Order: sequence, then structure tokens, then C-alpha cells
Amino acid sequence: MKKFAYTIIITMLFALTSSLTFAQEETVKKVEKPVYEPFQASTLIESQTVIGSNAKQLELIIHHRFGGTDNGFTDLFGIYAASNIRMGLQYGITDKLTIGIGTEKANKFSDLNAKYVIIQQTRSGSIPVSVSAHANITLDSREEQFFGDNYEYVDRFSYFAQVIASRKFTDALSIQIAPGYAHFNSVDSVFQNNKGAVMIGGRYKFTETMSAIAEYHLPININPARDYHSDIESGLAFGLEISTPTHAFQVFATNYQGIMAQKNYVMNTNKFDSEGILIGFNITVRFN
Repeated sequence: MKKFAYTIIITMLFALTSSLTFAQEETVKKVEKPVYEPFQASTLIESQTVIGSNAKQLELIIHHRFGGTDNGFTDLFGIYAASNIRMGLQYGITDKLTIGIGTEKANKFSDLNAKYVIIQQTRSGSIPVSVSAHANITLDSREEQFFGDNYEYVDRFSYFAQVIASRKFTDALSIQIAPGYAHFNSVDSVFQNNKGAVMIGGRYKFTETMSAIAEYHLPININPARDYHSDIESGLAFGLEISTPTHAFQVFATNYQGIMAQKNYVMNTNKFDSEGILIGFNITVRFN
């Protein structure tokens, strides 16, 4: 009787194990892999890309903008002119959630930021696009005198949020579009507190390590009835990206001197011409 009972128990355990194994195999089959590296870094040029850091991965990001090129050889096309720089760290909490901190020279901006990957384009095409959300909160740490009368501490804060959608069309070509919204608690009278923009950009990879990159920002008036400063200029940038598994280096021309998106969206008056072009570079270093 005991042998019979043991046989029944062993048979049931075998059947249960087989069922679980089969179910796991079916689950694995249903989990589709995302497309491989639609972009090489979490920043394109001036903008965020749809990707963040991998889980438990730390990244050091350096943004540098030389001065304007309008003086030509006098200041070596901006290299000797006043520059702007930001240094930041970001960390992948999970493969979908990235958080970061940074500090920028202009306006002594210090920022907290986050990015969340909502959906990822799959290799089979069952999900045709990737979508992420990005936001930051920034503190202007200049002296109180820069904020005018009736100063309050909240006047130092500004905010930015955007949704980024991208598609990798081929192994070489990836395109993304990102509507964004910027808000300053306090601005000079010539600017608006709120401004929107739509960014479209992309990367074309022509070797295993080199790509052409470009992006364009179209400003949008949040409240046209109060548009007392309508000459905010569109942003245009294009350049070259060189990447390895642990580094990404981007060098480019742009008419944005700010690095935080809200500063560029609300206050950019540089045209993309001989007087408004700047040379810049971004460096991303990954620590796995």
C-alpha cells in the first residue's frame, strides 16, 4: 500500500514539475525582446532619448557648450569665450526607472531628474514604438538680487516634463519625437513663465561606432494671448557621435547655450546663424 502511495505521489510530483516547466517555457516564449540600442546614450544632443540607464548602472554625464562663434578667430570660434558646463550622475534603479542629479554653471542650476520607460519597441514588431517619460526639478542658486522685488524661495525653482516616443526603423536609423513643457516660478518681465516645444530628432549609424545625430525644437506658446515675448528661437543641432560599450562622445553645433531644457525652451534668443551658433560636446561614461 505504501509503495502504491509513493508511486502516486512521485507521479503527481513529476506531472506537476512537467506542467510548471512547460508553463515557464510558454511564458518565456511570450516575453519578446526589445529592439537593440535604438540610441547609444540617454541624451541625443540637447534632448533626452527614449532610453535610460540599465539596472544598477551608474553613468557620469558631462555637457559642455563653448561661447558663441560670432567673433571668429578672435576667440577661436568660441573656445576662448565664456562657456557653459553641466556635470551629472544618473543611476538605473531598474531597467525602466532612472534617477539623476546634476549641476550647471549657468544660473548655478542644480537639478533632480527621472526617466521611466513605459513601453519598448519589440524586435518582432508587436510593439512598434518605445515610449518614455522624463521630468526634472531645478534650483537656481544665484544671489537673491537676481530675483527682483518680493523675493520668495520658491522663485528659484523651475520644472520640465516631456513624453518621448521613438522608433528604430532599421539597424542604422532611429527617429524620436518628444512634446515637452517648461515652467519657471519666476522670470524676467520679457519672458513667459510657461513654454512648450516639440522636438524631433534622430540618429543614423554608419559604422559600428559612429553615427550622425540631429534634432530640432519647435517652440509652442502656452498662452498666445499673453505672448509678449514671441521671438523665442527654435533650437537646431547636428553633429557626430562616437560610442563604445562604456562611453559615448558627441560633438555638435547648436544654437542652445543653456543645458537644462526649461532654460532653452523659455529663454533662447540665439538664431542658428553666424552669430548664434555654438560648438558643444557631451560625454557619457558608464560604470557597470
